[in-house]
Parts: sequence; structure tokens; C-alpha cells
Amino acid sequence: MAPMTKTSLVPIADGSEELEAVSIIDVLRRAGVRVTVASVDAIAVTASRGTRLIADAPISACTDQTYDLIACPGGMPGSEHLRDSPELAGLLHAQQASGRLIAAICAAPVVVLQHHGLIAGRRATCHPSVADQLLNPEALDQRVVVDGNLITSRGPGTAIEFSIELVAQLLGQAKAREVAQAMLAHAMP
Repeated sequence: MAPMTKTSLVPIADGSEELEAVSIIDVLRRAGVRVTVASVDAIAVTASRGTRLIADAPISACTDQTYDLIACPGGMPGSEHLRDSPELAGLLHAQQASGRLIAAICAAPVVVLQHHGLIAGRRATCHPSVADQLLNPEALDQRVVVDGNLITSRGPGTAIEFSIELVAQLLGQAKAREVAQAMLAHAMP
């Protein structure tokens, strides 16, 4: 019997950080993960640097689905739009309750996850612009932090490394190394 394909939801919004969103989507797809890009705004969004991104579906079409991973890109005001989506909040709380993977980068660990009480008592990192709001700054200076089912990272410059770690968490270190090497990214140990 063939292994089941892993699934991921990547929510986007007007003002999402495009380098982070596209890195997550691209690296996960290279690893064979079935990625659904869902907008909390219109299907076509304008990212933080003016890049137009087209979602696969509105977030409302995803609320009855289960994902192995929900990975939130950062960016402002994109993270605020993600935070303010009741559909995404419901999906994130269900994800947490089930112990499935939750990930966020840049401003999203604080603006989205911490706002919804999803990282209380956990180690996390985030972008320096919101670092003073992080309740547990113990791992703040790390580029990528894994604490159980929670994966966080700092920003656009760590997006590939973060995305490779998402592959490792979903599919194992060997697959992460394979994807990293094919991309000429920093190989994992």
C-alpha cells in the first residue's frame, strides 16, 4: 500500500510576505506535499511588496478539511488579516487540539498564533519587529525553532531553511536533505 500524501494549508492575505509564502508553497510541493493555498481575502491578493498571488481556494472552502500542516507566512498587514479570519482561527485551534503541525514565520508567530493562544508556554521565534511582544523570548535569536508540533522562524531570509524544516517534520530528515540538496540549499545534518 502506497503511503498517503501529506497535506498542507498555506493561508495568504493582502499584505502577506510573498517570499515566505512562495518559499513554503514551493519547497513543500518539491517534496510531494499536496499544498492548498487559501486566501482569507479575495482569491487574488497583493502581497507586501506588490506581487500578485492567486489562491487555490477561499479559506471558507477549507474549513471542513484536515491538514497535516498549516503554515502561515508573515508580512504586514497580511498577518493581521490572517489573525482576523474566524475560519483560519477555527482551523488553527482544531490543528492544535489534534496535535498536528502548526508553523508560522516572521510576524505570524506573534500576530496570528500567539494572539489565538496557540504558543503559550512554547519556545518560538519571530521577526525582530514584533520580538518585544513575544511572551517567551528564550529562543528568539534562533533561525528556526521546533517545539513539539510548533515550528517558527524569523523572516524572509530564513524562509527556505524554515520550509526545509517543514519537510523534515512532515516527511523525515532524509526527504528534507534530498529536497535541500536538489535546491542547492544548506544541507541538513
